[in-house]
Amino acid sequence: MRKVISLLLVTLMVFAMAACSSDTGNSSTAQNSSAAQDSSVAEESSAAEESAAEESSVADESSAADAQAEVMSYEEYVAAELDSEVCVETYVQAKQSYYAEQQTATLYTQDEDGAYFVYDASISQEDYDKLEPGTKIRVTGYKSEWSGEVEIIDGTVEVLDSEDTFVAEALDVTDLLGTDELIDHQNQFVSFKGLEVVASIDEANGNAEVPFLYNYNGSGSEGDDLYFNVSKDGETYTFVIESYLCDSTTEVYQAVQNLAIGDVIDMEGYLYWYEGVNPHIVSVTPAA
Repeated sequence: MRKVISLLLVTLMVFAMAACSSDTGNSSTAQNSSAAQDSSVAEESSAAEESAAEESSVADESSAADAQAEVMSYEEYVAAELDSEVCVETYVQAKQSYYAEQQTATLYTQDEDGAYFVYDASISQEDYDKLEPGTKIRVTGYKSEWSGEVEIIDGTVEVLDSEDTFVAEALDVTDLLGTDELIDHQNQFVSFKGLEVVASIDEANGNAEVPFLYNYNGSGSEGDDLYFNVSKDGETYTFVIESYLCDSTTEVYQAVQNLAIGDVIDMEGYLYWYEGVNPHIVSVTPAA
């Protein structure tokens, strides 16, 4: 009886060991299968990441190429709609002002085909200090108009590492005064020959007739913008010394302070526009 029981116990132990062996094998197989699946997923994820990185790199290169391709000619800039984004490469002609707190500058710029007035564009103090007449820059911003003046606003200025320079010679537009063609040269460096100084009305001081005004109506004082009137063919035009561009220490500011009604003068400046032609003058001399 004891032998029978022993045999039964041995038989049961054999079956139990076989079952454990089977479970262990199944568990090992499952683990191996799971590990293989995890490895496959990891490889697929890595491949996907590499592919995404490659696509991103290609996209970045494409984006850089597109940005370069977006640089406009002057003709394309003129044809662009107001409020549209524009990008031009141009050359600094003069610096009007710099606001250090917000790091923005206002610039007169020009290339061989035309000129651009860059208003309040972002640029670091370090880069602004690099700007000299002729420095090549890239300006990206928005084409805008204010009282007739077409300009680039909300922009950024990039100083280009280029030996290419351009400084414009003054274009004589005297004969274009009073014509529709004059505005085609807006913001360019221009000259006027043989214009006569005529009276300005000083509204702030009893409507006196004077050769120039501090501010447009005489309400200012030395250091403010200077306004003066000149005449050609019976028509009167108002020119200005922009104090940010040429302050009271400059020769041109002092030359206008010394004008007399009836003087005949030659001038150079930038063909700014405000409700009509309103040049920012940088040089005044007696007519040759």
